[in-house]
Amino acid sequence: MKQLTIQSSQRNYPIVMEAGLRFHIKKWLNKKYSSILIITDDKIADKYLQDVADSLEDEHIYSYIVPSGEASKSIEQYYTLQTKAIESGLDRKSLIIALGGGVIGDLGGFVAATFMRGIDYIQMPTTILAHDSSVGGKVAINHESGKNLIGCFYPPAAVLYDTETLKSLPYREIRSGYAEILKEGLISDIDLSEELLALSLNKVSSDQLENHLEAGIKVKANIVEEDEKESGVRKYLNLGHTLGHALEATLGYGKITHGEAVANGMLFALHVSEDVSGEELPFHKLYNWMKINEYPVIDIEEKNIAKLIKSMKSDKKSVSGHIQMVLLNKVGEPTVENLDDSSVEAYIKTYIERMNKL
Repeated sequence: MKQLTIQSSQRNYPIVMEAGLRFHIKKWLNKKYSSILIITDDKIADKYLQDVADSLEDEHIYSYIVPSGEASKSIEQYYTLQTKAIESGLDRKSLIIALGGGVIGDLGGFVAATFMRGIDYIQMPTTILAHDSSVGGKVAINHESGKNLIGCFYPPAAVLYDTETLKSLPYREIRSGYAEILKEGLISDIDLSEELLALSLNKVSSDQLENHLEAGIKVKANIVEEDEKESGVRKYLNLGHTLGHALEATLGYGKITHGEAVANGMLFALHVSEDVSGEELPFHKLYNWMKINEYPVIDIEEKNIAKLIKSMKSDKKSVSGHIQMVLLNKVGEPTVENLDDSSVEAYIKTYIERMNKL
């Protein structure tokens, strides 16, 4: 078992990583709850929902299953879940358990944050990608104009990570999750990033995966403790997300995974970083890593540049009409730049030219 504690202004909460954790959740509940609503999706429900419900040994257990995928982070699913909570008789002493990947964590956490002005919730991530989204208390749903535009900061009561659930992940989900671990390496640790960029993801062992997850969580934990509400260094965790979120929104949520979008966004961020910093960065290493590990490398067409820029400006990180991008002065040394439309347009055009030569 691995455990660490996150210090938050609203509450401190544990992150626990252990194989088989879903069979003894009750020991991690720090209070008696009047009722519990488990929110999960249709891919996870058959595998783990009954295990979690049985481990709670409580007669007031309810569950709701949403369709898997990014499209479920919608106002419609949010409203349906609020209705489910009301109809199930949840009150201010109830608990919500978000059992699933990042979509379920964001959606379930936002339902908990706003039901009766806020009740406890527990994150139970079942994907590698969710190691990032489950830590730090960001919860949200999407708007057609942009990702995570409707949400808040609301820390969980605990993050319970049953590493056994990762064994059932399809390769695409492993690939998606490792993009976020690589992001954490690039902003913090040259040794970790070099180790990750040398990986063939279809050959990763269980021990390697747990070590990489732990390393990524520690990077995230250190940053969110220093900057809970994203007024400073927490912005660094958005490396790759400015273009990544725009690609998700313009292509349509669910067409590519979040991690696939972030990988493409990081490639673009390294391209821009090299121009701004004047330093050589691992652009080609990242491109080769993406190709070896079968990430889709998105071809951006010039006719779509205006649409991408509009989406990037709708991103919640944009400031005073400028597009805010996380860049690297060098690996382990992130910085934030505010760029105007014309600069971003020029960078996208030179990026397209560069990609066409590869």
